[in-house]
Amino acid sequence: MWMLLALVGFSIRSELLGVTSFVRAYFLIPEKYTCFLRMFHSSAIDLQKLTDLWVRFVFKRFSLVTFNGYPLLITDGLKVPKEGKKMPGVKSLHQESDDNSKHAFIMGHSFQAIGLLVSAPMKQFFCVPLISRIHEGLVWSNRDKRTLLDKLVELFSQIVDISMECKTILVADAYYASRKIIIPLLLAQHHLVTRLRSNSVAYYPAPIPEKRKRGRPKLYGKKIQLKNYWKRAKEFCSAPSPVYGEEKIQIEYLVRDLLWRPIGKVVRFVFVKHPTRGRMILLTTFMDLDPLDVIRIYGYRFKIEVSFKQALRTLGAYGYHFWMKMMTPIKRKSGNQYMHKKSEDYRYQVKRKIAAYHCYVQLGCIAQGILQYLAVSFHDKVWLHFNSWLRTMKCDRAPSEMVVAYALRNTFPEFLLTKPDDPNLEKFMAENIDLSRVPGLKLSA
Repeated sequence: MWMLLALVGFSIRSELLGVTSFVRAYFLIPEKYTCFLRMFHSSAIDLQKLTDLWVRFVFKRFSLVTFNGYPLLITDGLKVPKEGKKMPGVKSLHQESDDNSKHAFIMGHSFQAIGLLVSAPMKQFFCVPLISRIHEGLVWSNRDKRTLLDKLVELFSQIVDISMECKTILVADAYYASRKIIIPLLLAQHHLVTRLRSNSVAYYPAPIPEKRKRGRPKLYGKKIQLKNYWKRAKEFCSAPSPVYGEEKIQIEYLVRDLLWRPIGKVVRFVFVKHPTRGRMILLTTFMDLDPLDVIRIYGYRFKIEVSFKQALRTLGAYGYHFWMKMMTPIKRKSGNQYMHKKSEDYRYQVKRKIAAYHCYVQLGCIAQGILQYLAVSFHDKVWLHFNSWLRTMKCDRAPSEMVVAYALRNTFPEFLLTKPDDPNLEKFMAENIDLSRVPGLKLSA
């Protein structure tokens, strides 16, 4: 029951000040604050099983966006600032961003997340968060040589194994254009759509000799700098931009299938000239994809950025403040924390605290996904109970997570005054809520 309250609490609280905001949002008796803390740290919550159930629900209930029968999974990293000196996993992180308001280096947690692209009426799209985990800051063994890319592949494999082993297309930024990502995907018959750096190179296939010589046949032919293709203006084709949300914009593109040395296979390169976004080189391992579909797919990548923004500012899904009392305080600008040098009890406490962070974030992901489901399936009712105003509001379209959260918050006092369908929930809430603080009861009094 406490997990259920936390799940709804992400949606109805009006401020994002940690666990205390759940107490205020539910009008709980103040002493129940510790019950929430115990719930997030409880071993009774099986994080793996919770994630499995959520992924199955999303694949079953949402309308998936597919290309050639392949659903689209979107991945990216997220660096969350944390000032706590007694928070495991907090380290100095570099932020590669063009936003001048962001500091170049912060102390915080480094997450990697995966979401599923789904569609809504009126040609709208959402990135439903599936899973998000801390992948930096803690070193459990000096023999562990896994990189962030290796850990992302494990996270991706976990999602795919849950979702009935369907074949997918992974959409990612240029950081993930690597052999460590592509080879495992291809071995499992998945594909990648990503962006390449401007200094990348490729090779033409080696010409077949008229008479075969001794030794292994030559694989790579002439080497070419991919940026040289920008000089071949006459070879580019013109077409309306397929990117989501863009109308009356003409782009130029060029497609070439070349050998890419990091994986030793032929991949498809799509060169794009955009009138406002500039030039971009896209790469895909799916050779059957039309070049305009490659551009369209990569255009959906920013949906995970929108999802992060809602998670941070509307739900506070990364706003936990759990400290570890017995932890050795970390210093400013410190790096990884080496757990193989610590005692067994210390390691257990760190694992318990990291599990609490992951539990908090996973429940936040589920709450955000439920808001998106309500926005897609019950948008008329959501707008009816919004009771506010937005400059850009369009009541004939699916609302954002913020609008759904407002609607739930406005109807929560009414929900408390009526009997829920579940008698156990009614009894549980009656035992823990301070009814004298509920606004509806104050007005009736």
